[in-house]
Amino acid sequence: MMRRLLFVLLTAFVAVGCTVKYSLSGASIPPDAKTFSVAYFPNNAAMVTPTLSSTLTDALVDKFSRSTRLTQVPEGGDFAFEGEIVGYTSATASVSSNDYALQNRLTITVRVRFTNLIDEKASFNNRTFSAYADYDSTKLLTEVEGELITQIVDQLVNDIFQASASNW
Repeated sequence: MMRRLLFVLLTAFVAVGCTVKYSLSGASIPPDAKTFSVAYFPNNAAMVTPTLSSTLTDALVDKFSRSTRLTQVPEGGDFAFEGEIVGYTSATASVSSNDYALQNRLTITVRVRFTNLIDEKASFNNRTFSAYADYDSTKLLTEVEGELITQIVDQLVNDIFQASASNW
């Protein structure tokens, strides 16, 4: 009983002495930042799927609209994003003992230029982000492509968001 009381008191003292700023999105946006802009991300990969550019661009806009207080502007935002899709590949991810493919992996790579007009040291130029999703080798890429692109773009957008809007 005494240990429990001591633990509760110690926890209370530590909690009172510490302050932490939490954000539901994980963002740490400077108070002076008011706007963001996202330029269209063209698909410059060797293998191209028609909707990937708009899917990625729209997802990045949606993420910043939903997760920050920033207002979207057509160009020149306090947080400005430009870039291109530079990789779109499907390759074998795992092989059985009989040398048959079990899983294939779709990988998307994006090169991003981020300009932070409020804190230029936080900007980055030509940073590469890559994400992937695996799929069963018995399926054609065209059968699972839509679902995989959604998963991969979500991961890419989260990585870009964390790199540009958080101090982690």
